[in-house]
Amino acid sequence: MTNSKFNKSVLLITGGTGSFGSAVLERFLRSDINEIRIFSRDEKKQHDLRNKLNNSKVKFIIGDVRDYNSIYYALRDVDFVFHAAALKQVPSCEFYPIEALRTNVLGTENVLNAAIAQNVKRVVCLSTDKAVYPINAMGISKAMMEKVMVAKSRDSGSTIITGTRYGNVMASRGSVIPLFEEQIKTNQPITITDPEMTRFMMTLNDAVELVLYAFEHGNSGDIFVQKSPASTIGQLAKAMLKIYNSNVELKVIGTRHAEKLYETLLAREEMQVAEDLGDYFRVAADNRDLNYNKYFTEGSANMANIEDYHSHNTHRLSEEELIRLLKSVGYPN
Repeated sequence: MTNSKFNKSVLLITGGTGSFGSAVLERFLRSDINEIRIFSRDEKKQHDLRNKLNNSKVKFIIGDVRDYNSIYYALRDVDFVFHAAALKQVPSCEFYPIEALRTNVLGTENVLNAAIAQNVKRVVCLSTDKAVYPINAMGISKAMMEKVMVAKSRDSGSTIITGTRYGNVMASRGSVIPLFEEQIKTNQPITITDPEMTRFMMTLNDAVELVLYAFEHGNSGDIFVQKSPASTIGQLAKAMLKIYNSNVELKVIGTRHAEKLYETLLAREEMQVAEDLGDYFRVAADNRDLNYNKYFTEGSANMANIEDYHSHNTHRLSEEELIRLLKSVGYPN
């Protein structure tokens, strides 16, 4: 960890007991950061993490982003915020969309309002590819979260607010790789929704690097996307079988409700204005006010010639590349 901006500073991570928070902690506890505050509502996960780390730099705060007062007081003397708290499971958000709204949208508004009020220097909000052309409640709530983030950034004073957007993180809680592993280990068929379905392949380390890049290079209202490779689900299942030397059956069960054939990280409307930064794309906020013709009478002649950036047209991993990537995140274990 070499970013000197974090030296002697205080960082707060909302939803900090999740996969992302754990990866950030691993990185920052090797730095000269003064304090890391974990803000979440799950006391059991906080208890387990506290016992595991046993580190005086890490402070644990019970609270909920839905409650403005709890996040406001947690942000006293905080320099930086990584906002990772969210409802992320597609099925649960589909059944309880108002809960997704309360956490992902209104909770984000609370975090940003409190950060501005407490003069936090920088906030990085974490979003998902499901926010692009959303077809499910989770994606819709995250798309609205991004709109709230950009709107707040237009009038955030000295607080710089940026966002990141990435696909499913490999081997994170609730993802398909641990499911495949469990099915292989218990000698059950691997259940595949659609062998040709594609998903971006991003590691937890990639996710942390993206957030740090946004922190380092972002202007208020920017959204950053990391260029990521992809794999088909069928190819992923076969790679898992190979590294576990298993011959269990592959069973196609069909696409589930609210599930896409491929995921999109940048819509073509965003690709039209995106800045290519090599390993990343930056989409800057449109900071003009409502009184301009783009919303009413002006259009773009070349929009039809621009393609989305999605998991069907990004770099497709070979079998060897995919196996190497799986081994880098701890499989087989």
